[in-house]
Amino acid sequence: MSIFERWLTLWVALCIVAGVTLGHLLPGAFHAIGAAEVAKVNLPVAALIWLMIVPMLIKIDFAALGQVKEHWRGIGVTLFINWAVKPFSMAALGWLFIGYLFRPYLPAAQIDSYIAGLIILAAAPCTAMVFVWSNLTNGEPHFTLSQVALNDTIMVFAFAPIVGLLLGLSAITVPWDTLVLSVVLYIVVPVIFAQFLRRQLLVTGGKTALKRLLDRLQPLSLVALLATLVLLFGFQGEQILAQPLVIALIAVPILIQVYFNAGLAYLLNRISGEQHCVAGPSALIGASNFFELAVAAAISLFGFQSGAALATVIGVLIEVPVMLTIVWIVNRSKGWYERGQAAPRIVKEAR
Repeated sequence: MSIFERWLTLWVALCIVAGVTLGHLLPGAFHAIGAAEVAKVNLPVAALIWLMIVPMLIKIDFAALGQVKEHWRGIGVTLFINWAVKPFSMAALGWLFIGYLFRPYLPAAQIDSYIAGLIILAAAPCTAMVFVWSNLTNGEPHFTLSQVALNDTIMVFAFAPIVGLLLGLSAITVPWDTLVLSVVLYIVVPVIFAQFLRRQLLVTGGKTALKRLLDRLQPLSLVALLATLVLLFGFQGEQILAQPLVIALIAVPILIQVYFNAGLAYLLNRISGEQHCVAGPSALIGASNFFELAVAAAISLFGFQSGAALATVIGVLIEVPVMLTIVWIVNRSKGWYERGQAAPRIVKEAR
């Protein structure tokens, strides 16, 4: 790990401060950048996400994707967390904290809207950013790619019914254009581009040329992550300064839910005997959210100024700092994990 990567948490903190400050001092500039969108997908953010994930996608050898079936336990755990646990645990935490414990401190008219935003946020598993987190934990790239593709497929069919059920609505308007465009922008096009570039490098310069390019791109990927942070916090700088207590209270159930789901996925992978390189991305995929879709859905259903929209945006604001702490925990606990993960294999070999 380079010095830059080792101090990534510090750079993230500085970018958060810079984003909030610039958003407050230059609201017009950030409004203009925020308006550069198609189907509620912000194009500058999409470009930065490209710079973040393309280096990770170049590493993937599609010829080896068939090996992912060896990690069926990790896939099962991640699907269970994403679709059977996360939306429902968030709904329960939202009703407990926002609907009961924090109710006296929040605007009464927005209580139900805040809870709705939390549910929408939890019902959309993360896609693009997962490649960054997986890379930071030395995660198995083929597992990460296949799991993201599987989640995207399920999301098309399950997002609306789950959100509708938990919101108590008879129907929900899913922003299909946002969903489809996000998948194309963040998954399909980068994968095609990265694989084309990988093949060209291997043909012209072999593995040496591939490694040389990856070494050059790695710092650029992290710089793009930090620039994305500045933009996201800049977009919401005014809101953060205007409603600090509301934002802090709504962040509580989000934080609990993220750590709960990450910890549960990590532990279940360990119990099942799955490898650490799969358990890391499994925990991270189980904990993170597809914030672009969540924000768009909340705005479509409840309006830009609604509590639901604010709740999804708060999820965006704390996503990167929190996921970095999970990356740190996963990396630091590798020895502990592998001591327990080896036990099922020993029993199996003894038989």
